[in-house]
Amino acid sequence: MAKHVAQLTSARIVSCLSGQGSRVLLSSFRRHNTTGPSPTPSPKPRRIAAFTLTVFAGLTAAYFFWPDRHRGAPTIAHQPLSPTYFTPLTVIASEPCGPSLKLLTLHVPLECLPSTDDPTFPLPIWSIYVKDDDIQVERPYTPLEGIDADGNIKLWVKKYQHGEVGRWLHTKKPEDQIEVRGPLITLPTHGKDWEEVVLISGGTGFSPFYQLLHHSLLQDLSPDKQTRYTLIHCSRTQDELPPSQYLQPLLEYAERYPERLRLHLFVDDFPEKPRYDLKRGKIGTQEIQDCIGLPPGGRQSWLRLPWSPQGDFRRDGKILVAVCGPEPMIAAVAGPYGRNYSQGSVGGALAQLGFKLEEIYKL
Repeated sequence: MAKHVAQLTSARIVSCLSGQGSRVLLSSFRRHNTTGPSPTPSPKPRRIAAFTLTVFAGLTAAYFFWPDRHRGAPTIAHQPLSPTYFTPLTVIASEPCGPSLKLLTLHVPLECLPSTDDPTFPLPIWSIYVKDDDIQVERPYTPLEGIDADGNIKLWVKKYQHGEVGRWLHTKKPEDQIEVRGPLITLPTHGKDWEEVVLISGGTGFSPFYQLLHHSLLQDLSPDKQTRYTLIHCSRTQDELPPSQYLQPLLEYAERYPERLRLHLFVDDFPEKPRYDLKRGKIGTQEIQDCIGLPPGGRQSWLRLPWSPQGDFRRDGKILVAVCGPEPMIAAVAGPYGRNYSQGSVGGALAQLGFKLEEIYKL
């Protein structure tokens, strides 16, 4: 009976492994059970093998499922921000700005400002990693305006039930310190000559797109004046829309310069008294088609007449469609991420509209 249990246990462990080694072990086990009686081996090698396999399986599971940590980066104060180490910054403001939403302001001392030797920084879109000191876990956040003239970084942070770093950030008060590393480029935009840039965001996924629009339009620092931007944003409720100090300047710009920016706001729960020009529901195929001016079927004729309406989407031009938000929203709009958060294939609404992989970027 004991021999049978040991064999069964070994078989279960072997069946959990993959690759050539597992096939050899499994083949050996099967031969042992089909060639009749044989001398009983010593139990010690079996125990060693079982222990080794168990440790291997445990380490493999830990590698794939353990929370994302950055164990090797030290903390260095009074040095310029860098992706290779953490820099302590001081919280100077923490303001509620909606249900489970806060606007945090971190101050970057003069000696910690990033080096200006790199001509591509601080060009958008870039982010920083914030480390939760309590559990030593880091998560990326995108500063809304980059680093402003006063050396401040503003983060729009949502507190999720299972988001450990977001919950931790919501507990921070002025004078507290937070360790960050970066900047890291999220989406390179330097030197690109896109004709149409469509930005589709959900929730706090608005932050990287605001950073781009603030730089390119509100500050008018983009050398390319021909790019036309369309921002399509969705929040669950009106109170969860981006803070007014960031949303209002975009609305005013879109009203003055419709040839450069179009802005569309969606909410799942439509309010009784809308504060903005809102649309009801989620962002889907029909909504994207209407917002960017695609004709029925998603394809635009190759013949673009001089008197064509300015609202028509330049489908035959150089296009970027960037999507940022909760993963279910990204999957519905552009298809799910690939393995290890790679871009994966095109799916969802954008696939139905005929967009290609090289035109889409999932943040």
